[in-house]
Amino acid sequence: MALLKSGWLWRQSSILRRWKLNWCDLWIDGSLLFYKTDSRKDYETRVNLKSTCVNVKSGLECAGVSPPESHPRENLLLLYLKDGSTVLLCANSEDEALAWKLMIMEAKQSPFYSYDPYSDTYQSVPVNSHNAVYITPADGSGGTHHVWVHRERCDDWIGEQIALGLLTGMAAGTILRSFLWMPFWYC
Repeated sequence: MALLKSGWLWRQSSILRRWKLNWCDLWIDGSLLFYKTDSRKDYETRVNLKSTCVNVKSGLECAGVSPPESHPRENLLLLYLKDGSTVLLCANSEDEALAWKLMIMEAKQSPFYSYDPYSDTYQSVPVNSHNAVYITPADGSGGTHHVWVHRERCDDWIGEQIALGLLTGMAAGTILRSFLWMPFWYC
């Protein structure tokens, strides 16, 4: 997984509304992680931008929000989440805030492709794989992978089950036949 952007950002806490300086990492899969230090040992908060972020505003678009001391309003970033909450961030400069906004929007909207070692130009269909047929999608298609399972009707199996039952009964009778004459040997 690739790191898109990292750096120091001021983040407003959700409970006490105090500004804290956090090290932030934005990953290509849409994860925005907040750490106490730049050593990246334990993260405080994780925001999945692809599934939760609705809108991103920066600078003067953030109305009604006060930035931390000695920072102008142009340095603000505001993330609107699906549950109605917001994540309020402040960068060290206006250019850095705009760069963070563009990277967040790119991470939020760009599809994430992982390496598929089984993808090739041929569609692979395993032979006799318990009636399951797996077809690999075309390269770069993204989206959902579908697995089609073809099941035979129940009445097609009845003949096989009867034959197997008769064979098992004959084998058991052959083995137990000698034990049936045992009481007559001791009389």
